[in-house]
Amino acid sequence: MSVGKLTAIQCTKAKTRGMLNDGLGLYLQVGDGKSWILRYKRNGRSRYLGLGPFHTVSLAQARQKAAEARQLLAAGEDPIEARWASRAALAPPMTFAAAAEAYMQAQRAGWSAKHAQQWRSTLATFAYPFIGDLPVATIGVSEVLAVVQPLWLAKPVTAGRVRNRLELVLDSAKARGLRSGENPAAWRGHLDKLLPRQSKICAVKHLAALPYPEICAFLAELRQQSGPPARALEFAILTATRSNETLGARWEEIDFEARVWAIPAARMKAARWHRVPLADSALAILAEMATIRMNDFVFPGRRGPLNHGTFPKKLKDMGRAVTAHGFRSAFRDWAGNETSFSREVCEAALAHATGDATEQAYRRGDALDKRRELMTAWARHCERQGAAVVALRVRTA
Repeated sequence: MSVGKLTAIQCTKAKTRGMLNDGLGLYLQVGDGKSWILRYKRNGRSRYLGLGPFHTVSLAQARQKAAEARQLLAAGEDPIEARWASRAALAPPMTFAAAAEAYMQAQRAGWSAKHAQQWRSTLATFAYPFIGDLPVATIGVSEVLAVVQPLWLAKPVTAGRVRNRLELVLDSAKARGLRSGENPAAWRGHLDKLLPRQSKICAVKHLAALPYPEICAFLAELRQQSGPPARALEFAILTATRSNETLGARWEEIDFEARVWAIPAARMKAARWHRVPLADSALAILAEMATIRMNDFVFPGRRGPLNHGTFPKKLKDMGRAVTAHGFRSAFRDWAGNETSFSREVCEAALAHATGDATEQAYRRGDALDKRRELMTAWARHCERQGAAVVALRVRTA
């Protein structure tokens, strides 16, 4: 194949669009501008390496660059990949904080707003001050320990979450080619040799719950109090829903005719749409709240819904050392001990998934009719000592 077909004058005067061949794969591409391209084959495929614009790279310089690229090919290297590797070597290494932010951004579509906020807050508080500015490729066991060891005994639950998040970020960085080797934040084979098991250093603490035989008396006391906070807590107990689900309830989610509260997936912990059958006492609360409707929220605060501190404050004011979430536990204990409803129905009432992925795929329904019977029975249990108060409110709503 002949070489040096072009002259500098030809290159300067060239105006017709096309490719001018100088030989051995070197071309001057003429279009809106002019640029040098080296065409070569690698593993049976044609590849094109840009060598720069004509106004910057002369014919002689283009030939020299093409010759250097051919030397790489002769040595078994791909000139394009060699260029990328060279640029990557010159670029500043990605830090752990940047890798973590990239991971969170990639996962964001599958997370709730609360979960995303918890991730960012946890890493910003406990990880970034120690390893945020370090190259993610250099994070080892000692760096991971610098983050989790101070928390391990003092805040074991938080420490476990932080460790898990470090592991996920580092796994993601490895998948993107930013680091290699084993994951230093992994428990088995790494940290389990250096830290005591959390089950050995702290007992599992369940959220304080009121025993279900005492629910009736508690609700009778709660019904003597007025205002959205009291009604919201009562509604949460009767529906066995989570605090944030009740506090964020909107009127558009309530179907009075069907006697159903449909909570959208965006507000559910499991990110799945959930229907809650409403017993008479729950509907009575909604009727009462409708008379003081202030905005789109069923239980309104001054500037939107009631805040997340509403239930803890109400329970503290009532002198009860229990949590709002504990009422869900009381419901589950009652359903398991005092009724014959199946485990699947009881768990569905709490919006818990049961079975493996295959079983869930075949169980398309949400057992609404069976759950309606269950929630009606729960309401009857809750109203045994407070039936008169409920009936009065239904008549006056």
